[in-house]
Amino acid sequence: MFGYLEDSQEYELRKKTPFKPPNITFVELRATIPKHLYEKSTAKGLFYFARDTICAFFVYKIGTFIDPSAKAAISYGLHPTTVCFAKWAAWAIYFHAQGVIFAGLWCLGHEAGHGTLSHYNWINHVLGFFLHTFLLIPYYSWRSTHHAHHKATMCMERDENYVPRTRADYKLPPASSALAADYHEIFEETPIYTLVRMLFMQALGMQFYLARNSLGSPMYPDGTNHFNPSSPLFKPHERNGIIASNIGLATMSYVLWGYAKDVGATDFIRLYFIPYILANHWIVMLTYLHHSDPTIPHYRGKEWTFLRGALATVDRPLLGWAGRFFLHNVSHDHIAHHINSSIPFYNQPLVTEHIKKVLKGDYNYDSTNTFRALYRTFTQCCFIEDDGNIIFYKNKDGEAVRVLAEGVLDGSSDDRNAS
Repeated sequence: MFGYLEDSQEYELRKKTPFKPPNITFVELRATIPKHLYEKSTAKGLFYFARDTICAFFVYKIGTFIDPSAKAAISYGLHPTTVCFAKWAAWAIYFHAQGVIFAGLWCLGHEAGHGTLSHYNWINHVLGFFLHTFLLIPYYSWRSTHHAHHKATMCMERDENYVPRTRADYKLPPASSALAADYHEIFEETPIYTLVRMLFMQALGMQFYLARNSLGSPMYPDGTNHFNPSSPLFKPHERNGIIASNIGLATMSYVLWGYAKDVGATDFIRLYFIPYILANHWIVMLTYLHHSDPTIPHYRGKEWTFLRGALATVDRPLLGWAGRFFLHNVSHDHIAHHINSSIPFYNQPLVTEHIKKVLKGDYNYDSTNTFRALYRTFTQCCFIEDDGNIIFYKNKDGEAVRVLAEGVLDGSSDDRNAS
């Protein structure tokens, strides 16, 4: 009955298996992917754009009929309590459906940023700019740091997103002298406080990342953000795009302000703002869980390679069929996406099937209920050590759930580097 609260068999097996970095080469892995899967289709890209925007508009129009339908039902003699319950049930369905659809618009904009919706860059940029700006995401700014993330995935020195904080960051004593109480003082929280922090991250995590680089790379100075054209996040030639993104956000904010004045604050909150917050929840959840897991390594120095970073993520069946349909396979086939982000999302399921055959035990999949996985990662991925070139998260007891296999690091069996 409570199986959805348990960790999956794949996760448990990974915990019990000492880690060895994949020994397959990038050339070998790429050779398993048929060339036709790299082909892009502008017609398909425009189809998915039209399909998703029509879905969003259709669900929006249904939302505008909820309150009038409730009033009509009361006028026909239905009991007000029954009508009130049905009305709010309808709103709950609307919030969820439109939140998922909005998240799907973000995913499609993300694909446009990778250039997979069309052979023509201008089509990718127009569609991506529209989709991300609609959700108040700065298209060119986010695209820039996201591309940097793909070039350095799971590299402690150069990755851009969800970079773990270290023992020194939390001012913890050395592992040799630290007591359980030292860890508990920093990481042990009441369940209510943990829930509040999780809700805050899910609702506003994207905005804080964009505005303050929260959970981004610590190599940047305080005040780093995605809106300053001179930010160290960007190269000089990207500044015009950052300015264009800011102009787009300002324009969209003005449109939303006019829309709120027209329909009223209540309808603005119900029809746009709540789905927008829920979309942010799905976006933060999927991106966080792609690269944060107690059984998945981070790398430092010479131990990092592009392929090791690409394979150090997890495929998850987020939202089942809805995740495939609306979120464009972003979680189901995330490993394939990192191996080659220029392959269109609609071909990624086939890519996954091909690479699974050669990766075998190096393919990371987790069917754990996604909310259980979120809680697990949020509460167990607390910090990493300041040294070591292949490292795993440690929990509130100062322990890692996975270790390195003997002799992995330059023939050494010293597991301190695996802590």
